[in-house]
Amino acid sequence: MMELAGWGRYPSHPSQVIGPSTPAAIPALMASCSGLVARGNGRAYGDAAIGETTTLTTLGLDRIRAFDPSTGRIRLEAGVLLADLLSVVTPRGFFPPVVPGTKFVTIGGMIASDVHGKNHHRNGGFGEHVEELMLALPDGSTIKCSRDKNPELLMATIGGMGLTGTILEASIRLRPVETGWMRQKTTVATNLDDALRVLHEAGTATYSVAWIDCLARGASLGRSLIFAAEHATHQDLESLRPGAEPFPSSRPGRLSVPVDLPSFTLNRLSVSAFNEMYYRIGAMKAGYPHLVHWDPYFFPLDGIGDWNRIYGRRGFLQYQCVIPTAKAQGVLGTILERVSHRGTASFLAVLKQLGPSHGGLSFPLEGFTLTLDLPVGDDMFPLLDDLDRSVVEAGGRLYLAKDARQSPETFEAGYPGLSHFRDIRRSIGAAGRISSRLSTRLGI
Repeated sequence: MMELAGWGRYPSHPSQVIGPSTPAAIPALMASCSGLVARGNGRAYGDAAIGETTTLTTLGLDRIRAFDPSTGRIRLEAGVLLADLLSVVTPRGFFPPVVPGTKFVTIGGMIASDVHGKNHHRNGGFGEHVEELMLALPDGSTIKCSRDKNPELLMATIGGMGLTGTILEASIRLRPVETGWMRQKTTVATNLDDALRVLHEAGTATYSVAWIDCLARGASLGRSLIFAAEHATHQDLESLRPGAEPFPSSRPGRLSVPVDLPSFTLNRLSVSAFNEMYYRIGAMKAGYPHLVHWDPYFFPLDGIGDWNRIYGRRGFLQYQCVIPTAKAQGVLGTILERVSHRGTASFLAVLKQLGPSHGGLSFPLEGFTLTLDLPVGDDMFPLLDDLDRSVVEAGGRLYLAKDARQSPETFEAGYPGLSHFRDIRRSIGAAGRISSRLSTRLGI
């Protein structure tokens, strides 16, 4: 048995861990185990990738099976890290159609979470770009799922948090790019109303995201920096950074957090100082386009090794909600006011615009999503319960890949497709056989 936790380091649970090295070994393991769920690189923040009794790690499934540069179609095993995929395809002029905020996730985990990126408002979630996948079912059989073959099971698996079976491999279509640089334009928003307006106007850009100062108060509540970007062309490179390498390699992290920091490290004074510096530096670059390396644009925290230790030994909770557009301004304002009043919020809070989703338990809906990292503390849970009520009343929901503590009532209110998802689980024999700590906690 091993003690397992997600990236937030809360909660932790004991689980038997098994690690097959080939896809062929997985079906027999699926048939012989119950209370099992697959786990990629452990970057789900809460308890989604911890099996009720057994956790099946897919990191041994790390091979790229085929790649057609004429179409951008690639077939790869579920345990391939996004970081490794990027190192192979980016120098060849391709980029994944959707990436989350870290490259240290597996392809299988990206499908199971239906990860969304800074381009969801334009290109949807990662699952929309999966052409087919191979799935190991609880009875030991394997099945191919695509838009034409077993489409209902495909859509249940996209965003299904590993609860329909273990993804063995998948085929996706990559996006061609002319360079490995991003042409970014920064816009300053002085408050939340301004930030939502600018993000909406930036919807014509392929990528857009806002860093939000979650400790600003009063007239400055929700002040933000909005980063809109496109993949840079050869012409962009020649005019903005002549002589630069067209496809710069991934940048290794230069910093690391070697120990758990004391809980008092993150306080209003330290976070406010960081936010003020970050805001001022960003504002200096506002108003004109400039080139940014693809790595820090998409994965800003990956440059800091073990950054989750910043929040101390008890860990942290990542609170990510999405609020429908019509009610976003009021509810997000309430959340920011409550968090700002508490004074210990994340130094990297993110606001994005989302479009609709199609997976059975996929998180996005048309609206705005706010992400906050909050240190675990006894007084934090009542605050988040209060915020949950505001989210539910507005017709919003919480992201399962980030969740570690929401109630079954909050979950059921936010996911109207849950009943159908349960029916699919029963039809393939997954109920009672495939289960994670998250699925048990929420009654999925």
